[in-house]
Amino acid sequence: MKIVEIKKDNFEELVANAKTPVLVDFWAPWCGYCRRIAPAVDQLAEDYDGKIVVGKINIDEEPELAERFEVETIPTLILFEDGKDSEPFVAPQSRAQIVEWLKENGKKVDL
Repeated sequence: MKIVEIKKDNFEELVANAKTPVLVDFWAPWCGYCRRIAPAVDQLAEDYDGKIVVGKINIDEEPELAERFEVETIPTLILFEDGKDSEPFVAPQSRAQIVEWLKENGKKVDL
């Protein structure tokens, strides 16, 4: 599945009112670690296709959303479901850690 770009003007539609859980990656283009973990996040979009939507918020372009969810360190992942946000996962080290965090939040998938 394609990664969706989330902005202030489409946040309500794509995240808050989504029928499917949404994994949001808060990142910035200048963040080397964000670029390093990006392939793992992108792979999760395929692995969880139909179960979770994966979206990205560029904090440089959408500082209001970063502030709203108190994102101070990037990358930060937040899982949204039924309009509610999970505890954030700050600076994941690997795809396996992200999968484990998703399982802890009730999102399992046979990989």
